[in-house]
Amino acid sequence: MKDIFAISFGFVGCIIVTALGGWDTALQTLLIFMAVDFVSGLVLAGVFKRSHKTEGGALSSRCCWRGIAKKVMQLLIVLTAQQIDIMIGSDFVRLAVIIAFLTGELISITENAGLMGIPIPPAISRALDVLNSKGGDRRDART
Repeated sequence: MKDIFAISFGFVGCIIVTALGGWDTALQTLLIFMAVDFVSGLVLAGVFKRSHKTEGGALSSRCCWRGIAKKVMQLLIVLTAQQIDIMIGSDFVRLAVIIAFLTGELISITENAGLMGIPIPPAISRALDVLNSKGGDRRDART
């Protein structure tokens, strides 16, 4: 039974990764950033109780599920970008989408770290201010 589960899990994983354009550095980095952002959000809310997503700043299962749903949606957008690349015969669209999502994840990770009291180097703070001013305040987009 264990072998059937492992083979099935591997098969499904292979199909998903292939649909997302293959296991490359870009996809690997995006998945790592997504995981770090999710864990840092859990730590921020669960340990530090400073989340902007709940009134008391504490952990909320509803917010967790929303975060997971948003990350799944990001991967569906990567899937869509991959299909566009296949259609036009390029690899530009998928990579551009991944880079955009990486930027958002990095901003969120840095915000979480700052709310935990971890000092953020001034160069990163300035870069985040520039990104936030050009793209709007990300906290408004997150509910």
